[in-house]
Formats: sequence, C-alpha cells, structure tokens
Amino acid sequence: MPALKQTEYFGEIIWLGQVDDRNAGLRSTSAHSLSLSFSGPAEETHADLTRPSCSRVLSQHERGTEIRNVRQLSIVSEEDLSAIADEMGIVRMDPSWIGASIVLSGIPDFSHAPPSSRLQNEAGTTLTIDMQNRPCHLPVAEIKVHHPHEAKGFKAAASGRRGVTVWVEREGKLSVGDQLRLYIPDQRPWLEQS
Repeated sequence: MPALKQTEYFGEIIWLGQVDDRNAGLRSTSAHSLSLSFSGPAEETHADLTRPSCSRVLSQHERGTEIRNVRQLSIVSEEDLSAIADEMGIVRMDPSWIGASIVLSGIPDFSHAPPSSRLQNEAGTTLTIDMQNRPCHLPVAEIKVHHPHEAKGFKAAASGRRGVTVWVEREGKLSVGDQLRLYIPDQRPWLEQS
C-alpha cells in the first residue's frame, strides 16, 4: 500500500534559479531549466549530499557539524510572494532577491505542505519536502538595494510564507512550465500530548 497519497494539486513552475556563490550573496540567477542529480542542481552553491549544520538544527547539532543535505533547493509559491509584497507595501517580490530555486503557482497554502510530501513532474523528477523554510534576515540586504525603506519588513511579512526546502529523491530535469503534482503522506497529523 502506497505511503503517499496523490492529490489533485499541481504547481506550475513559473520561475527557476540558482545561487552561484553563496559567499558572494544570496541572490539567485534565473534559469530556464535545472538538471538535478542526487546532490541537487549542478553548479548550485547549496548542492551536495551533505552540508554544515546551521541555526535551523542547533538543538540537534553544533553549528558546522556535517549533516545530510535536505535543503538542496528552496521553493516558494507565487501566491506567497504576492502576499509578502503586499504586506511590505511593494509592487513585487522578485524571487531572486531571496535566493529562491523554484517558484510554483497553483498549490494553495504551499508553505504549509506537510514534510515528506513529494513534488513530481511528468518525467518522474521528484523532490521531497523537508520542512518549511523560515524567514531570516539574509534577504534583507538584497531587498534593500531595490526597496531601502521597506526591506526591514521582510522577515515579518514572510513569516509562514517563505516556502519549503527540498531534496532530490529522483534525478532528472525541471523546466519552466513543468507541472509538479503534490503527493502527501498518508497519515493523520501528529497530536501533541500535554
């Protein structure tokens, strides 16, 4: 019996990008397609099978500990980008400013898709959602170049809207215009006991 339920939701890829050199900045460069190996997108600064741990996992690992790389790409929805821009009082939030890898359109409440959900295109290229991507201060420097006064509002505006981080489950190619079907874990939500 399959552990993942096929949903009727598809997200259309409307933008692709990659961060070429994280040390130079968070900004991503747009691309028409991305070739994905098990290490992530070729020539992307976040690609690799492992990575040094960061603030997201400090309660499990000391910063800089080598861990499995489950954040090879970041995906955000067009709908969340629009809501962030509206709350900040700007016309448009460019996905390159926040180092996005993929912008999808069409999956409601995308930033809250369950961890371990899958996104798969018709050719079978498959991404596994690790968890929600938390907003941080890093994009503020890039946003400030374009919106010096509004940039400081990014972190608050992006709370719950920053998309998800993913890793490559099945190698392949993604292109602008691809439709990614959402598969979710076939289980009830966890009920925390008090």
